[in-house]
Amino acid sequence: MFRTHCQRFRPLPRSRRELLQSAACGFGAVAINSLLSESLAAMDDKSLRADLGTKPTHFPPKAMSVIFLYMDGGVSQVDSFDPKPRLIEQNGKPFPTKIEPTQFNNIGNTLASPWKFQQYGQSGIPVSDLFPETAKYVDDMAVIRSMTSGFPEHTNANYFLHTGSGLQGRPSMGAWFGYGLGTECEDLPHFVVLNGGLIPPGGLDNFGSGFLPASYQGSVFGLGDSPVADIRPRESAASVQRRKLDLIRKLDLTAAERYGHDDQLESAIVNYELAAKMQLAVPDLMDLSGETRETQEMYGMFDEFPNTQTFGRECLLARRLVERGVRFIELTCPSGNGDRWDQHSNLVDGHTKNAKSVDKPIAGLLADLKQRGLLQRTLVVWSGEFGRTPFAQGSDGRDHNQYGFSMWMAGGGIKGGTVYGATDEFGYKAVENKAEIHDLHATMLHLMGMDHERVTYRFGGRDMRLTDVHGVVLKDVLA
Repeated sequence: MFRTHCQRFRPLPRSRRELLQSAACGFGAVAINSLLSESLAAMDDKSLRADLGTKPTHFPPKAMSVIFLYMDGGVSQVDSFDPKPRLIEQNGKPFPTKIEPTQFNNIGNTLASPWKFQQYGQSGIPVSDLFPETAKYVDDMAVIRSMTSGFPEHTNANYFLHTGSGLQGRPSMGAWFGYGLGTECEDLPHFVVLNGGLIPPGGLDNFGSGFLPASYQGSVFGLGDSPVADIRPRESAASVQRRKLDLIRKLDLTAAERYGHDDQLESAIVNYELAAKMQLAVPDLMDLSGETRETQEMYGMFDEFPNTQTFGRECLLARRLVERGVRFIELTCPSGNGDRWDQHSNLVDGHTKNAKSVDKPIAGLLADLKQRGLLQRTLVVWSGEFGRTPFAQGSDGRDHNQYGFSMWMAGGGIKGGTVYGATDEFGYKAVENKAEIHDLHATMLHLMGMDHERVTYRFGGRDMRLTDVHGVVLKDVLA
């Protein structure tokens, strides 16, 4: 059977779908018509938006939003939140224990931290002089010193941190949070990435939706007046744009009526509608003129160091996104520090500049969330993809170390003033309460009211989840 478009084209074979759709009788026609009716019934305005609307949780949540402060490149744990006096004793000597394979194998001697540590807060948690401002809020933090990763290389470790898999193409944790929880915001994406200038190795797949519908992928915002393309309408009047959107929607629904349920098509319909709403919401979000000078100074937006200003703007925008009900916000590091936190050489210069970029803004974010009563409902997570070696690479750098590193969480549902886990006496390998990235993801979902084993999506013949077949909730860090 063939169909002819016009006399200038060769006849094209009819697809099986078209054959079933056009059949006038038989069980195939009955079945396909039933399925199409169900699909069309599910594609009215209300249900299209309901897929992204607020969804019921498995139990009462402690937090409603996540701010992920991504420290791209890998902060050295022994120079930040995990002091090791033994390194001072062994400084400059050959490393006294077994050395695992490293990324570059330019192995030097034991390297003590160039920074001193001081105790802060009622909890007395030690923090290095890299973070004097952030350290003032240790009583709100759970510092995890025993985090590990399965990958020693940036790209795979980034995929692992962001998606729970070291392979490209899996859904980002931000996408999973939107899929499992929906959103409280109707005019902004549920998952926003604030780009300070450095997209992580592995690229935009760190923020992708993978096999989940495209409506769950992260939206990358720049920091200027036009953070996303075409955010300002080109039409002369709103009514003109509305007619265009109505036509696109009509064409999409006609295609859906003809071909049945299609995740990509339905995601496109939702995304067109959201994009139109963003043209009003995003300019208002980015306009900081309503913020007091005192607030902006608290975030470091008038600091003499440009990168502090950049990250300060990111942190302030993150707070504004939380206020608007955005579910998951990720902040990337500013460019211009020479190289991320990835100091294979020039450790002092690189870590100093990176810390100066983020320290004051993070402290301002925590202070601002607290004074507005938002910290108790916002989970703040600070982490890189791995840590760094306690011995030198060359003479003045540190190589990648996935065997034990530090990160922290603060805010909604976290037991403040807590230290969880430990590395060995050199800060090399986790030896107490070893934690994995899957455990971090399980704990984050738990704090948002979700059982990580029940947040699943059928793909490839099995129920997939962010934590795969792994992950335990780190109950000792919960309030």
